[in-house]
Amino acid sequence: MPTRKTVTLDDDVRTKLEAEMKKSGKSFKETINETLRVGLLSPQKGISSKPFKVRPKAMGLKPGYNLDKPWDLIEQVEGPDYK
Repeated sequence: MPTRKTVTLDDDVRTKLEAEMKKSGKSFKETINETLRVGLLSPQKGISSKPFKVRPKAMGLKPGYNLDKPWDLIEQVEGPDYK
């Protein structure tokens, strides 16, 4: 059963719908229903953006610290009574 609703479209959406109507020769109702069906049935995809990249930065570890033995490093920094 069709339902009548009033919606406010952003200008960019209206422009794209009008372009699709001209291209397909379909009415506004047909175009918007078809577009909504495709959008609702397709898997959710986030807004495409550039992939996140980690850019490493040299931290300038002080001489004498050995990262291969983390407990020794903690003892050097915190002292022998760390806990």
